Amino acid sequence: MRELTQNQTDRQDFVDGAIFDCIQRVNPTAKEIAWDIEMIGDVRDEIEYWLTERLKLTTKQKFYPSIVEKTK
Repeated sequence: MRELTQNQTDRQDFVDGAIFDCIQRVNPTAKEIAWDIEMIGDVRDEIEYWLTERLKLTTKQKFYPSIVEKTK
């Protein structure tokens, strides 16, 4: 079974953390927002779409590395 490299895992952690920080910073209330990977993933998907499809700045794999299974 293939695994992510440490650099790839670090990149995922960085992206998720940056998104969560952004959500916290733009929250106009004093109410605490708990870490919610579903919410973070939804935001991440939109950012990924804009960076990879609309602006064509990078690839999905460079933006948020994942294990890509080879098809036979």
